[in-house]
Amino acid sequence: MAAGSGGMDWAALMRAGLRGLGLRPEEFWRLTPAELLLMLGSDERTAPLNRDRLEALSQLYPDKTD
Repeated sequence: MAAGSGGMDWAALMRAGLRGLGLRPEEFWRLTPAELLLMLGSDERTAPLNRDRLEALSQLYPDKTD
């Protein structure tokens, strides 16, 4: 969730955390952005690693045999 300037869209994250997840403000501000995105289920980096994604990563980063 990035703002148009490339930064975090804090207003949207606060709405999602406070309204959507029902967090109290002190709970919200104790979270890291990664933790919040994980709770929201909106960060592709935190998605479960499935076979297709593992294969794609293996192609991008093959094991070196040197």
